[in-house]
Amino acid sequence: MGSVFNFPSWVRPLFLSVVCLTALAATPMAEARVRRYKWEVDYQMKSPDCYKKVTIAINGRTPGPTILAQQGDTVVVELKNRLLTENVAIHWHGIRQKGTPWADGTEGVSQCPILPGDTHVYKFVVDRPGTYLYHAHYGMQREAGLYGSIRVSVPDGVVEPFTYDEDRSLILADWWHKSTYEQATGLSSIPFGWVNEPESLLIQGRGRFNCSSLGPSDSTTGVCNATNPECSPYVLTVVPGKTYRLRVASLTSLSALNFQIEGHNMTVVEADGHYVEPFVIQSLNIYSGETYSVLVKADQDPSRNYWIATNVVSRPPKTAAGLAVFNYYPNHPRRSPPTPTPAAPAWNDTKTRLAQSQAIRARQGYIHRPPPTSNKTIIFLNTQNLIDGYNRWSVNNVSFTLPHTPYLIALKENLTDAFNQTPPPETYDYVNYDIYEVAPNKNATYSDGIYRLELNSTVDIVLQNANTMNKNNSETHPWHLHGHDFWVLGYGEGKFDPINDPKKFNLVDPIMKNTAPVHPYGWTALRFTADNPGVWAFHCHIEAHFFLGMGVVFAEGIDSVGMLPESIKGCGAVSKH
Repeated sequence: MGSVFNFPSWVRPLFLSVVCLTALAATPMAEARVRRYKWEVDYQMKSPDCYKKVTIAINGRTPGPTILAQQGDTVVVELKNRLLTENVAIHWHGIRQKGTPWADGTEGVSQCPILPGDTHVYKFVVDRPGTYLYHAHYGMQREAGLYGSIRVSVPDGVVEPFTYDEDRSLILADWWHKSTYEQATGLSSIPFGWVNEPESLLIQGRGRFNCSSLGPSDSTTGVCNATNPECSPYVLTVVPGKTYRLRVASLTSLSALNFQIEGHNMTVVEADGHYVEPFVIQSLNIYSGETYSVLVKADQDPSRNYWIATNVVSRPPKTAAGLAVFNYYPNHPRRSPPTPTPAAPAWNDTKTRLAQSQAIRARQGYIHRPPPTSNKTIIFLNTQNLIDGYNRWSVNNVSFTLPHTPYLIALKENLTDAFNQTPPPETYDYVNYDIYEVAPNKNATYSDGIYRLELNSTVDIVLQNANTMNKNNSETHPWHLHGHDFWVLGYGEGKFDPINDPKKFNLVDPIMKNTAPVHPYGWTALRFTADNPGVWAFHCHIEAHFFLGMGVVFAEGIDSVGMLPESIKGCGAVSKH
């Protein structure tokens, strides 16, 4: 057996780090640990796609550091806000925050934002193994690069229902050259300024923009530099014959994506922290906020490298494919694959994407069956509206706005003037509403009212998609629920029928997730148990759509919430004086 020192120089640091991490992971643990992280959030000039711009980074990195923990561990993140001009909050996406609703990291819902110069400590338990995320939840900061991975392993002695040799994480994102301030200003203006399609797609924080498409001033001043090593393709090195668990996550701000590895099959085994009845695919459709584990075997010709590619679907693609390299050791990682990049699927093939959503079922032996009936059904119609001339998104004709005092604080301290006490509508006129036409009444209303749920009740949510304000156009919306997992009972085309469609719900082996798409001109039915005292956002995970009002808030069991920490206060009616 050859020594590590006989390896090529470029692979030695990689090999040694893998050896060290493997040895660390193999160390037996008698009890749950405390995993401590010390982060500083600041501005960094970076060129993730070769175009230099201001990003928001953690400890100088974007994506930020990966949180590695084991089921039952306590994670403590000491976060220093070194942003000179803005607040910050970080949401731990997929972590249910049982007993710590104030640590959810959602500005306006679970906490006041962290002010410039301040330090805030997040402390929570990761109570389930799986693949999760963290990202900014203040304004549109996620779009500036403030995000990262959370990987929670099973306890010692527990065997997962599939095997693999190595574990890797990949975050997919889209990227704009305009700042989030410019984008937010456009979205809030008359005339409306849409964010438009992204300039690039990133794989693990790296992409490649065509600098030659810019004017000579940008190229001569170094604003866009195609030779910058920051934007060289991400390289995933594999050893022939080994099987890899790839934890693929999407934190796009707008785009639905298709992900593929040239010439390789992928077996889906996990979604949002739950085991999936395995199925084999050539490409994975993934929506913002979703995470999947796929098994990939390095079983192709090892004398060459292969493309990893991601492409925009569900919107007319105006962005080049995001590319990375699937590098077979010992080929050099910078050796380009000899073939063209894989062909992208048809962007408007909704039926194929719907079929893939419907194929995701809970794995046999790991099924958590939902309650057979629900106590309440809420139907949410997603629409695009005008309010006083401003473009907004609405749910049941109500466009959501965040209050100045976070809901958790207002409800716990009975601050009834902090937000509208009238709950929003629980349905819409589904008998007469035509989802295929531009709504004749475009006007909606603003509200910061919330839905109050009875603790431990079972709630059905039906997401109904419709036409936007443009003719013959309906968009994909990935909806994310904080504080819970939900059962995905079904997807359908057209208008949801509250009499007949529930008869077709999957109550046998539905997958549990925290994020699920509603497809164009379709519906998605979800069920969850309101068993987590706190206040929880439920919203479209597209940054601009939530910014424009596509979201709601659920409150449950507030009397059971413990004493709130003073660290989450300092704004609205609880301002520090």
